[in-house]
Formats: sequence, structure tokens, C-alpha cells
Amino acid sequence: MSFQVRDQIAARVAKDIPEGAYVNLGIGLPTIVANHFDPEKEVFLHTENGILGRWIAAEEGNEDWDLINAGKEPIQLLPGASFFHHADSFGMMRGGHLDICVLGAYQVSETGDLANWHTGSSNAVPAVGGAMDLAVGAKKVFVVMELLNKSGQSKLLKKCTYPLTGLGCVSRIYTDYATFEITKEGVVVLEIIKDITFNELQKLMDVVLIQNI
Repeated sequence: MSFQVRDQIAARVAKDIPEGAYVNLGIGLPTIVANHFDPEKEVFLHTENGILGRWIAAEEGNEDWDLINAGKEPIQLLPGASFFHHADSFGMMRGGHLDICVLGAYQVSETGDLANWHTGSSNAVPAVGGAMDLAVGAKKVFVVMELLNKSGQSKLLKKCTYPLTGLGCVSRIYTDYATFEITKEGVVVLEIIKDITFNELQKLMDVVLIQNI
């Protein structure tokens, strides 16, 4: 995925996060969302390693490596941010105090099951980390990912084949092809990003899509 497309996805997520929300940004593409909020919108970002407030990526050459996000990327804090213990951070996650978490994913099912920690590979990360706490603890889970894997197969599936992080937890999926909403009625297409038709999008996957555009 190009840097331009990554920024486009991150900007769409930032636009959809409401005023006053408490939001955790996961490792990888989700961290870029922090750079795309309207300066006039008050949003409280949360990170597993113990920061609450607003920040942006640190400029090259001005990094302070004591000041990082959960992905170990250097950040620049904006006025009003605070620090606290790692245990307190997880207390916020597990206590239902986060409105939204934004996570990457290997797979998402049509019912909102999330698989984002293990692919079965022998060199994969050996533990789920904080993703399980976020998936269960946040009121809403937004996923950002490429729609197709390296083999050209959809990562939005009827049923996940990788080990699950959480059951029925995903609310919305932002991809390089389209944005999807997981509802009781099924998977709704909120917008199509690629220059393709709804029918062409449908042909990319077995999941039955609902047109809402």
C-alpha cells in the first residue's frame, strides 16, 4: 500500500471520529490517524504505554526516543497531554473507558470477528498483546487494512481462518477499496474508494454486500 493511500485511509478514519471521543490507535497504519485530525476537533488519544491527549508524528531530526507511541514511533505531544502508569492504561482499556479503538487486521468476518495477531506462520508474534483487551474493552472497533491479501483474496470473509482476537467486535472497516459497516442485517458498503462499481466490488469476495451508496 502506498504512503498516499495509507494517508487517505487514515484521513477518512479521523474525519469519522466524533468530537470528544477517547480513542486508542493501534500499531501500524492506525498510528497515522493521529496526524489527520482537524486541529479544531477535540479528541483524546490513548496509547497502551501510558499517554492521553493529542500528538503527531515527530519531525525527522527532532525525535525524543523517551516519547513514543505504542508502535515505538517517536511522537510530539500537543498541549494538555498527560502520562501515567502502564497498568492504569490497561485499566482504561479493560474498564470500558474508550469510545473507539482503531486496529489493523489480517482478517475480519461478516459478523465482525477480528483476527489481527497471528497468521500461523512460524515466525509470527507469539502473543496477542493488548489487542484482545482493546477489541473487548472499546465501545467501537474500527479496522484499517488492505482489502486484498498478497494472493489477491479478500480479507473480509464469511468466517476468519486465522486465530481470533475478538468475537463480533468490529463496527467498521476502512480499506483501499471501500468502507464497510458491520450491521445486524449484514455488511453495508458506506463508500467506494476505488474506481470500480458496486458489482465489481462484490465479485472480489464471497461476503454478500449491502449497497448503501
